[in-house]
Amino acid sequence: MGKTAIILGATGLTGNLLLQKLIDDTRYDSIKLFSRKKIEGLPSKVQQFIGNIIELENFKEDFTADEVFCCIGTTLKNSPDKNVYRSIDYGIPTKAAQLSKENNIEMFMVISALGANPNSALFYNKLKGEMEQKVLSFNIKNTFILQPSYIKGDRNENRPLERIYDVLFPLISVFLVGKLKKYKTIKATAIADAMYNLAELKPNIKKIESDQIKNYAITKN
Repeated sequence: MGKTAIILGATGLTGNLLLQKLIDDTRYDSIKLFSRKKIEGLPSKVQQFIGNIIELENFKEDFTADEVFCCIGTTLKNSPDKNVYRSIDYGIPTKAAQLSKENNIEMFMVISALGANPNSALFYNKLKGEMEQKVLSFNIKNTFILQPSYIKGDRNENRPLERIYDVLFPLISVFLVGKLKKYKTIKATAIADAMYNLAELKPNIKKIESDQIKNYAITKN
């Protein structure tokens, strides 16, 4: 019997890249997607559960797998209401971790952010820090929290602020050496590759910062 994986956020940039890798991997017999909208043209090994995943608990019976990959994330542009933002970036990952624990899934992986801190004065960093704290409280055997810096990749939406970052970061990155190296930009492909490898390697580590993510991205299984 092959493995079954769950992906949350497969319609997003990193989640979709990871989905393609798992589809191509014959070790996975089944891939379950939980999302608001259907992805067309996927092979039969992919099952799609469509609905309001903010209420993820309604999917409990179908939320069974060997591994869970949570690639959920929104933006202030898409979710200007901070309560809605919290229900997505905090609510979905923590409910997914809870269901993983209740359904005896022993591997849970989630994308957070560099600088996540529950005591931060910044809304985004505080929210990510609180999410990490809650996820870890479930004590899932293999829990991996990825903390990427600014993520680069081809998105299907217009993000003007990111175009500014794309110009500024190359100019700044030359100064990001030593302990500051982790703040360099990271490609979405590297995050997907790292998640794919971590699922097989299962190292004894919980939080993985951006420069470490790049290392796991090139690690061979």
